[in-house]
Amino acid sequence: MPSSPRDARPSPVPPGADGRAPGGPLYDLMYGHIYASALRAVAEHGIADLLADGPRTVEELAERSGTRPEPLRRVLRLLASRGLFREERGTVALTEEGAALRTDVPGSQRAPVLMFTDEMFRRAAAGIPETLRTGEPGFDAAYGRPFFAYLEETPEKSRLFDAAMTSRAGTVNAHITEVYPFPGSGTVVDVGGGRGGLLRQILTDAPGLTGVLHDRPETVAENLLSTTEALDGRWRAEGGDFFTAVPEGGDLYVLKNILHDWPDADCLRILRTVRRAAAPGTRLLVIDAVLPDDGTSHPAVALDLVMLMVLRGRERTADEFAALLADAGFRLTRVLPTRSMSSVIEAEAEAV
Repeated sequence: MPSSPRDARPSPVPPGADGRAPGGPLYDLMYGHIYASALRAVAEHGIADLLADGPRTVEELAERSGTRPEPLRRVLRLLASRGLFREERGTVALTEEGAALRTDVPGSQRAPVLMFTDEMFRRAAAGIPETLRTGEPGFDAAYGRPFFAYLEETPEKSRLFDAAMTSRAGTVNAHITEVYPFPGSGTVVDVGGGRGGLLRQILTDAPGLTGVLHDRPETVAENLLSTTEALDGRWRAEGGDFFTAVPEGGDLYVLKNILHDWPDADCLRILRTVRRAAAPGTRLLVIDAVLPDDGTSHPAVALDLVMLMVLRGRERTADEFAALLADAGFRLTRVLPTRSMSSVIEAEAEAV
């Protein structure tokens, strides 16, 4: 019989049917928010940057980061169990995977980590049970307005989002030009191209092309191409709304990470706008993740849940893209995977 009320309390980790503590996928999922919070903590305190020059003791890391050694040791031990850090001879070192948390490496994932573990996404995820009942994004319920409207009203969150997207885009853009054979001449129209990172990559790698950057006027006004002297005279910016009109006369149109933000009806509006501007035979590149249709594991499956809880968009299979494109007057010709999560979906404008 327990000798005190404290002894009567059950363990916070109940034993499994065989008397052992649970483990495996269920355990990882149940504790997922704890791993995410620990990851955010080390990203906020810049621990990976402090390990850029090699291993350090926890005491050194704590002193340099303004944290306390004992809690830091326990957080790092948890993340070491997931391969981000390595404990060796009383010190802590970064692994290759953990090095992506450094701010000074190409394709740094620190900004995406801070964004996806931000309260915006935590509150939206907490609304998934209600989303299952209503079909509405948890974000809208938590904040009383859509995601992008909230970003427009909240500059610090908008900066966080922009930093994360810019960080993720850099390596993805190079992967796109690595796999897709861009033509030697003609005009590329980057629809919803943001600040022009992809268009800059395309024009740099295909010197015979010219380009048009199309997005909201305030977005294209802060573009990246104007700072690249080598591209002077080979591009122009055009402000507008891709739901109503896009620049005409392009030889190749690009929609990167656009369609996954929207439900099918809105995707059709965007695609039909592009089709009106494109002559028959003009190619369109849709750059998005392509979900497997056979249950194979893919990182975009998790991103699809982000779309469910934050926006009204979704990730799609190749067949779903083909159906959307056909309804808008395009014929899917091929899908080219890249070394990133995204694939290049090529389509051709059919005769009306």
